[in-house]
Amino acid sequence: MNFDLSQDQKVLSDTAASFAKKESPVTRLRAMREDRVGYSKEIWKKMGELGWLGVLMPESLGGFAGTFQDAALILEKLGTTLVPEPYIASVVLAGSAILSLGNDEQKKRWLEPLIAGDASLALAYAERESRFDPLSVATRARKNGKSYRITGQKVVVLNGHAADAIVVSARTSDGDYGISAFVVDPKTPGLSARPIKTMDGHRAAMLAFEEVEVAADGLLGPEGRAGAALERAVDLAAAAACAEGVGIMQTVLDMTSNYLCTREQFGVKIGTFQALQHRCVDMFVETELAKSASMMASIKADDPDEVERKAGISAAKAQLAVSGRFVTQQAIQLHGGIGVTDEHDVGLYFKRMHVLNTLFGDEEYHLARFASLPTFTTGL
Repeated sequence: MNFDLSQDQKVLSDTAASFAKKESPVTRLRAMREDRVGYSKEIWKKMGELGWLGVLMPESLGGFAGTFQDAALILEKLGTTLVPEPYIASVVLAGSAILSLGNDEQKKRWLEPLIAGDASLALAYAERESRFDPLSVATRARKNGKSYRITGQKVVVLNGHAADAIVVSARTSDGDYGISAFVVDPKTPGLSARPIKTMDGHRAAMLAFEEVEVAADGLLGPEGRAGAALERAVDLAAAAACAEGVGIMQTVLDMTSNYLCTREQFGVKIGTFQALQHRCVDMFVETELAKSASMMASIKADDPDEVERKAGISAAKAQLAVSGRFVTQQAIQLHGGIGVTDEHDVGLYFKRMHVLNTLFGDEEYHLARFASLPTFTTGL
């Protein structure tokens, strides 16, 4: 197979790399850590103008009808400077859910402003007892005439503190086909959001729904049939986390290599010490392993075969957990005492990697899911 980037993909990757370096260096994340929103609406608008927010969207909505590989190229470069804008939360999670479930009017209403960079979205699916499973839903939505009323709680909703619209999963009936998805205005009475800080300097929200009324046109797709679309949205987010993680690992590897070539001890560059060279080589190997797995995940993300999609993405997410942890931990240790201080950037990359490894399923979850798939259990 030919894994070389097309000319358009090379331009996209180079543009994203240049944008991240010029518009959002790591110093910007440091400044945004104490900001109430945690990212800039102006930078978000620029991403829309560049077409990045519409990469996964059809041309009929103003998007570019690209592949997930195109989005992965953008995410990888955003990871190199820890760009804090909610690309995964808005475009990959909530955006893909609306695209899968919504009718033409709903897509136009909520996705066109997103594509233009005039609005952001959030997907509220995780609950205290769900343990990474988007189909484990205790939040309830009961019909009330021509509307629905939602009651329940959602935890760690990415961009839930600042989204213009929130996609919420709720159970409308018991059984396998009882999960529905609704788009809720965050200003709706009965919906309360408690903003929280995550360890990587980003923002999220804990949401509580108390008889939150949603009109019938807020229901996405047929009632009780949102489960598969929610699973796919979370899978795409896991693949997106892998792509961003690769950008982090490559940056940390380069940062560490440069440090070893400049730091002196006993009158010589510490990069000349063979033991440290071996550890740097191990970091390179793990980075390449994660990069290859992420590439596979980005290809399988568009696969109509559910088993193939889950296998590819779970394998990549498990690999990221191992490789990402190793590379960032080694980077801190090789930087010595300065590596554990907040003043050095390597710690920021370590924290973001730790969060990415936990979001959308950790190593244990994805290993168990991979092992449960028919392609593994039957050997086919």
